[in-house]
Amino acid sequence: MSFRAQILGAAAGGGLPQWNCGCNNCNLARSGAILSQTQSSLAVTANGSAWAILNASPDIRHQLSQSRSLHPTGLRQLPLASVLVTNGDIDHVAGLLTLREMQPFTLFATAGIHEVLAQNPMFDALNSAVVARETIALDTPFELAPGLTATLFAVPGKVPLYLEGEQVQTDLIGDQTVGVKLETTGKTAFYIPGCALLNDDLRARLTGADLLFFDGTLWQDDEMVRAGLGQKTGKRMGHMSMSGPDGSLAAFDGLEIGRKVYVHMNNTNPVLRPDSAEKAQAEAAGWIIGQDGMEIT
Repeated sequence: MSFRAQILGAAAGGGLPQWNCGCNNCNLARSGAILSQTQSSLAVTANGSAWAILNASPDIRHQLSQSRSLHPTGLRQLPLASVLVTNGDIDHVAGLLTLREMQPFTLFATAGIHEVLAQNPMFDALNSAVVARETIALDTPFELAPGLTATLFAVPGKVPLYLEGEQVQTDLIGDQTVGVKLETTGKTAFYIPGCALLNDDLRARLTGADLLFFDGTLWQDDEMVRAGLGQKTGKRMGHMSMSGPDGSLAAFDGLEIGRKVYVHMNNTNPVLRPDSAEKAQAEAAGWIIGQDGMEIT
């Protein structure tokens, strides 16, 4: 068996271009000067014939049409074994509504994330007689797809935007925001599309990994404020930025990891431009800038 991962969507919520954004990156994407990117999702397999999708983005219909490995193999047969969601964010669960067409698969999530879905009756469109909902406890290995073992673990984050109250803890540790450890044939990969900070527990967990897909939302913490596109910093949104003394470039420097790939990048992030100094800086630090369709074996 050989582990394969395909980035279905490399962008954060809204994608690139974002429908209502006229920033430099979005305008370049509309003109075709840089590549458009869909919203955050990853497909993984251990045998090439049974796939799991990590996070069901609003763009999943387009993503599936662009991925030949996930095309139907019969009238209603699809090589989709399961879907796993790492939090309740709209850009990670809205695509479940597209998958309501009586297609059997297993939906994996923590108890906290399943509770969020259960509170919205719209998700009942996923017929429980067809789509099995499996609750996964933290730090408990399970079979995500044939030959592929997954373990969910807490990472610092926050509740989804639509559940925020007056006070928001952005580095909350619990089952509302999780990372995924993937194991097969003696190799280990991690998928962490949202993370507020690299704490000691996470640092120890990731050391020695063969592959890491990690939160690359913003280049600098006040990026959206500087661009005049909002008042929230990356920290307020529960995301580490790439640059700066508290950023992921500095945090991961010297950490023993085989390959590091940024995913979940906001439409404003300059690393999405192939000729940017920021992209060159990230690559010089050993990072790969993920993009739609990229496959890693």
